[in-house]
Amino acid sequence: MIVITTPTGQIGRQVLDLVLDSAEAIRVIARDPSRLSPRVHERVEVVKGSHDDIDVVTKAFAGADSVFWLVPPYPQSKSIQGHILGFVRPVCEAINSQGVKRVIGVSSLGRGFAKNAGQISAIFAMDDLIESTGVFYRSLCMPGFMENMLWQVEPIKRQGMFFYPMSGDRKVPHCATHDIAALAANLLLNHSWSGQDCIPVRGPEDLSFNDMAQIMSEVLERPIRFQQVPGEVYKATLIQHGMTEAWAQGLINMAAAVDRGIYNVDPRTPESTTPTSFRQWCEEVLKPAVLA
Repeated sequence: MIVITTPTGQIGRQVLDLVLDSAEAIRVIARDPSRLSPRVHERVEVVKGSHDDIDVVTKAFAGADSVFWLVPPYPQSKSIQGHILGFVRPVCEAINSQGVKRVIGVSSLGRGFAKNAGQISAIFAMDDLIESTGVFYRSLCMPGFMENMLWQVEPIKRQGMFFYPMSGDRKVPHCATHDIAALAANLLLNHSWSGQDCIPVRGPEDLSFNDMAQIMSEVLERPIRFQQVPGEVYKATLIQHGMTEAWAQGLINMAAAVDRGIYNVDPRTPESTTPTSFRQWCEEVLKPAVLA
């Protein structure tokens, strides 16, 4: 039995799509089952509720061999650590009580190096707690998602610009969520692995925001440029759009940690290099979004 959390989310939805045609029994935890497609309803067992609810998670994990685990973001949270650990404590209890064998979690690059890194630091606390159960665990360790650029479709479209509180010249890895989902799906369908390990997911190349602006210009056939903004200005904009002060400050701390090089500490390897390039992602995802 495979259990998938966040089956309507950006990554969880793609993981579910990739395992749907397998012979495995599949169960999902969904806060709003109406968002699942008729095909999914016909194929999977649905446990309604949130995976920060111990009763929901215990029910979903009964008889489970492998679990895909992701803590959804909640920009209205007053505590980053409180939000993430509020999801992790029930999962750890259910792992133990239900005898789950394997868990695949979504984490971040920089474990062991990131200090005061906002949401990233809280995610590493999640890894530590899950590993403390003794379950076989694979943490998929990501940099920023290419899909994060979709948050800036409007300024790209209207101003030919995108903004972030980070140097335009710092080259860092970026990955597409489809590649994350593909790795997670392969692990869910593979019942031979054991132990605990981190799997870096680095995309095919390191790019700066200035590099990305050049690629976007070529794909969109119009000039696009990157503008670094002060952290406090960016934070104020996030709060203006509904984020709590704590969540916005966490994102500022995370950007500062990335600018200090936490994504660049471990060397790139063939195993950590995933296939989807930023140019391909721009052609397939960003360009249709900008033209819409």
